[in-house]
Formats: sequence, C-alpha cells, structure tokens
Amino acid sequence: MSRLGFCGEWFLSTCGKKLIAIHTKESSEPFVFDCCCAEKRPKSAKDVNGSDGDALEDPGSDSILAFAVSSSGKLMALTDDTKRLVLFHCEPSWHCVSIRWVTRRSTSLVFSQAEEELLVADKSGDVYSFSVVEPQREGELKMGHLSMLLAVTISPDDQYIITADRDEKIRVSHHKSPYNIQSYCLGHHQFVTTLQIPAEHPHWLLSGSGDGTVKLWEFESGRRLQNWDLKQLEDTLSSDATKRKNIAVFRVSSSPDGRDVAVLCVGVMKVYIFTLDQNSDEKLVPHSQLQLPHNPLDIDFDLEGRLWVLLNSREVPLQIHTLTQNSWECETENSILSRVTDILRTHWSTTDDFRSITNHFEHLYKVGFDNVSVYLQKKQQRIEEHELKRSNAQKIKCNKRPKEEPDEVLSQPSA
Repeated sequence: MSRLGFCGEWFLSTCGKKLIAIHTKESSEPFVFDCCCAEKRPKSAKDVNGSDGDALEDPGSDSILAFAVSSSGKLMALTDDTKRLVLFHCEPSWHCVSIRWVTRRSTSLVFSQAEEELLVADKSGDVYSFSVVEPQREGELKMGHLSMLLAVTISPDDQYIITADRDEKIRVSHHKSPYNIQSYCLGHHQFVTTLQIPAEHPHWLLSGSGDGTVKLWEFESGRRLQNWDLKQLEDTLSSDATKRKNIAVFRVSSSPDGRDVAVLCVGVMKVYIFTLDQNSDEKLVPHSQLQLPHNPLDIDFDLEGRLWVLLNSREVPLQIHTLTQNSWECETENSILSRVTDILRTHWSTTDDFRSITNHFEHLYKVGFDNVSVYLQKKQQRIEEHELKRSNAQKIKCNKRPKEEPDEVLSQPSA
C-alpha cells in the first residue's frame, strides 16, 4: 500500500518494498531504501525446526506496511512485512541507524515527542516500546488490546498513549503506566482506522472509521465534540463507492497551523476538506471537496500548508492543492512537483495499490448473524407442523365409524 509524508523538507513516498525520500528545496540525489536488499533476520533453531510441529511461518514479502516521522523531522522509522523495524536519521543526511525485529506484523508507528522512544502497534493488539537512544536494544511490551490495533498516537505532552482497534474502541492510556486508563472515546460503529491530534489543538483528537464517519474528541475526558457522516455530505458518491455498502475513512491529516483537515475514503475519488474553529459551536466544519482524476492512495500537508495527493496513476502520480482566497486550487505548473514526479516515475510503477487498500479494510468488517429471526422462523414452522398433525388427527377421529353392538341372543322356549 503506497503512502506519502514529509520529514522536514523531505518528501517521502513508499511503494511496495521501496522508501523514496526527495528534498523539495534542493536538487540533491534522492535517498532510496529497498527492503529487499536490507539485512535478513538470522534464523534461529525455532525457525528451522518449527514450533510444536507446526508449519513454518510465512517469511513475508518485504513490502512496507507503515512509517512514522518524528516531530523535529530528524528521525524516521518504517516497518515491513518481513517484520523489520528500520530507524533512519534524516539530518543532515540520510543514513540507516539500526534494523531491529518486531514480534508480529505492525500496523502503526509513532515517535514520542521527546524522540527517545518509538511505539509500534501490531495486528495482535500489542504495543511495543523501542528505544531511540539505544538503537540496538530490543523492544519491550508496553500494553495490549484484545483486538487488532489499527492506529496509535501519543499526546503532545507525552502523557497519554492513544490507541484504536478493530472493535470500535479508542483508548486513552497513561504513558508511564499504560494499565491506568484515562478514558475511552466511544461512538464509532466499525473499526477505527486513523487517529490525528491536530496542530495547535493539543487536547483534541480526530478519528476516522470504517463506518464512514469523522469524529472530533476531547480525548482526556472522552467527550465527543463533533461528528460528520461523509455519506450525508452529498447525495451521490462515486460509482465504485455506490456499488459497495461500506465507505471507510483511511486517512485524516491536519495542516501545520491546525486550521485545515483533509479526509480520504476508500473508493471515493475526492478529498474532503474541513476547517477547525476552536471558538465556534461547531468545531469541525465542512469547507470543500476536491475532485480527483484518479483513485487516491494517500494525502498529507507539507510545512507550507499545501496538500499533496498521491494518485494511482503513472501519468499523474501527484497533485498539489493550495489554499488561495479561501478556495483550494490545484497547481498545474510547479517546478517542485515536476521534479518530484520525474523521480517517482523512475522508482515507482503503479500496480493494484488502490485495490490493496480496498481489500485491506474489507476483511475488517464484522459479519453479523441474526439468530433470533432464524429461531422464530423455525419455531413458527414447528407450530404449524404441530397444528397440522392435530388437525389431521381430529379428521381421522371424526371419520371413524362407531363400533356396532352385537345382537342379543334370543333364548329358546323351554320344552
């Protein structure tokens, strides 16, 4: 699944097994990291012999699953399908600091604000803590959920770890003692895919879900401030989205000034733009919708507040949208965009990335079974069969002829 982001002045993109970093201000050579060529995990006796006679575990495909950037833009980390955890130092130049191994395939990463710790959430529902100061030290189990974790973030003061899982829950836990839960943000009806604490709003939390909604929370208290169902913002969605019953939000990004929020949904060829206003009764207000020429893969804001959109198209893989006079306009002529696009084309060939996003979320929807209706249907069937048997029995009884009495034997007269 292709992603994009920014590490200071560096534009980041992942496609398959490659990380591509391109400087947006300088015409320097891009940094490319290919997971196929990275250090392989040494095989242990357990890996060779298997465990308890079970089959060997799937070795993975080296595809990049998630990445994170530190708040200063000096550190970056990624994890892949082979369970690598790779830490990079980005300034003044890119170099790989360490390669470590996670227990299970990861879904989300986040650096602490102090940049001393890297939190890694995985599919089993656990969060592991990896040291940045000691880049060779193994991870330690920090906390766990009973369900698959899909997103993790940390509050700007490093006080809370916020996690979201497949069971619609958003949990706010104390960083120093994660067993101490501060609050729950409850209200989504499907799995929660993304979490975002907007800049300049350190006590607010944005969340997106498979139920097609975006919610704004005051996370310390768990109070919901705003809710928007994206299906209600327009009468008709794209043809692909109309065919599917479910619309999943898979990316929420906020601008550096915390004023604008961009939302991306699976199967919808547009970006929803909202504005955040702390002084208004409605904190999260719809602003505009950006129509896209191709299926979107990811979005993010750069340091100047421009919105970059990664598209599933080799001809037009990138777009930049700028806010001009309260209107978002697509920049058609931009030297930075042209240079980044040319470099991407040399390293990136679009495949079925959009389809992989769709499939990635499709299996997360829970299948419900209406046992009550089935029970009532079978009960009614049994009642009808019983009534039919009674009716047939009464008919047989009524049609049966009464048994005739034997004739009396007349006694002969005595002689």
